[in-house]
Amino acid sequence: MANRVLAGVMPVANFRFYAELNDFLLSELRFTEFACGFLDVATVKDRIQSFGVPHTEVDLILVNGRPVDFAYRVQDGDRISVYPVFEAFDISGLTRLRPHPLRDPRFVLDVHLGRLARYLRMSGFDTLYQNRCTDERLAEVSRQEHRILLTRDVGLLKRSSVTHGYCLQATKPRQQLVEVVGRFDLVRLTKPFSRCLRCNTLLVEAGKDQVRRQLFAQVALLHDEFQRCPDCGRAYWKGGHFRGMRQ
Repeated sequence: MANRVLAGVMPVANFRFYAELNDFLLSELRFTEFACGFLDVATVKDRIQSFGVPHTEVDLILVNGRPVDFAYRVQDGDRISVYPVFEAFDISGLTRLRPHPLRDPRFVLDVHLGRLARYLRMSGFDTLYQNRCTDERLAEVSRQEHRILLTRDVGLLKRSSVTHGYCLQATKPRQQLVEVVGRFDLVRLTKPFSRCLRCNTLLVEAGKDQVRRQLFAQVALLHDEFQRCPDCGRAYWKGGHFRGMRQ
């Protein structure tokens, strides 16, 4: 490579991105192989993110047909294929990109996704959310607790401390829920109405006497089955709102 540079010929590597990774690329680079010239030797992780693709969206990199990790340094003449995260399939033994594959998905959401956090908790998924939380803190929680960081901020997912994350395409909360459930193959893992919508804690069965002080007289008269959050104490029952929540 050094000889090519000295001779005035810029080193070149060829890239191709697959599936939804193309959403991050400029339109002329999508769904095609393209050449990228470079003067400095950099890691494949840096090269990939230079095209606007967060490393958290990548789960398999092939260089000249062989799997490599993010630390691989791109060489002149390399043909690089980049594939998205396969959460529905365990390919960690092949990629070695993620030391902790997430087969029990847990989430942390950025400050703009409060309604989605409620929907994920309603579906039974462990979801951390605070309406005031810095990007640094979100990245740290994601790393320390092995949580998937959900955001619409591509820059947040490019932080080196984030190992698992996803950039949402939808803007409306219900569409975002459908997107997340489909993206991470979550249908079989849903446990509706098993978590507190306020604080994310798993609910427990409760007798009427345990929650009576929180109930309107009509509710206490009509219902006998209740759940209670052992953390914040909030009570839940299948009232008139329940059908709408199920839908």
